[in-house]
Amino acid sequence: MSVLKITSANFEQEVLNSKEPVLIDFWATWCGPCRMMSPVIDAIAEEVKGIKVGKINVDEEQELAVRYRVMSIPTILIFKNGSIEQSFVGARDKQEILRALKLQMAE
Repeated sequence: MSVLKITSANFEQEVLNSKEPVLIDFWATWCGPCRMMSPVIDAIAEEVKGIKVGKINVDEEQELAVRYRVMSIPTILIFKNGSIEQSFVGARDKQEILRALKLQMAE
């Protein structure tokens, strides 16, 4: 599945009301670590079935960044049933993110 562009307009539908776990990457174009994480997030979206993957540009969606207290980017949040189940701040290893996703999918 391709990565969804998440905005204030589709956040509730795509994330909060999602039946499957949702991985959200808060990022910005000027952020070096965010650019490093982008191919990792894209690969997870293609490889892992049964989840949604979305990206939120903090410069365009400041309201969502404030609502979820995103102070540093990249910040990755994993939502399940509308609640945050796991969070990562900073660049992370793909395997670490995959382990967290598998835990959410198993529950």
